[in-house]
Formats: sequence, C-alpha cells, structure tokens
Amino acid sequence: MSAPSGIPVPSAPPSYEETTGINVNYPHPYPVPGPDQKPHGKGMNPPPYVGQPAPASNPVTVQTVYVHQPVVFYDRPVQMCCPSCNQMIVTRLSYDAGALTWLSCGGLCLLGCIAGCCLIPFCIDALKDVDHTCPNCNAIVGSYKRL
Repeated sequence: MSAPSGIPVPSAPPSYEETTGINVNYPHPYPVPGPDQKPHGKGMNPPPYVGQPAPASNPVTVQTVYVHQPVVFYDRPVQMCCPSCNQMIVTRLSYDAGALTWLSCGGLCLLGCIAGCCLIPFCIDALKDVDHTCPNCNAIVGSYKRL
C-alpha cells in the first residue's frame, strides 16, 4: 500500500526533547555513541571533570565532634558529664515526696489506716521521686518521677 501522492508521510515521531522544549543544541554531559558504535562493557566511562583543578596544597583540618547521648534518669546514680561544670560525675540522689507517695497515703487512708499508718509511704524511698544533683556544683541535672 502506498500513500496518496499529495500527502507527505512522516518519517518518525518527534523526540522527547523536541516535544518538551528542552534545548536540543545543548551539548550532552557524556559522550553519546554514534549509530555504528557500541558502548564498552556495562557502561561508558564518563569524561574527566573539566572544572577548576584542585588546589595543590591545602592543609587538612580535623575537627572532633562529641555527640552526647541523652541521659535517662532512674532511681540509680548515673555517670555523666555535668552540663553546669563540665566535669565527669556520678550523680548524687535526693528523694522527695511525689504523686505516687501521696496516692499511696490516700489509698492507705481509704483502707482504714488512719492512725498514722497512712504516713508509711513517706518513709519509703521506693515510692518517692528522685532528683539527681552534681556533687561538685550542686546543680540539679535531672529528675525521675515515679508517676
């Protein structure tokens, strides 16, 4: 079958660059093999970088960065670097009555321990909140709330 004599037959559809308006005259960043050439191996070697040459002698500076992990405070002493005095310390613990202490006291009152036995939770450190202080500068570095 042949086309009518007055209508031209298109040879191929337009390329992607022609349809999207990309500058087709811009040089390719890598060599494109011709139709009769085959690329070598799995890919072609990129051309050498044509930018500015590297400076001949640059002194290399090394900077050490210390990343401090967040300290989790519980009811045991913690070894850490004090943020106030920047010394390596083992924290000193102090116990204060907190929400769990007061709830325990209220629970004992509801059970009928009203003759002073309801005050027992104030004598037990395992029911109190814990404050961690620095032994050098006495700054509070953290706390542990039971509830």
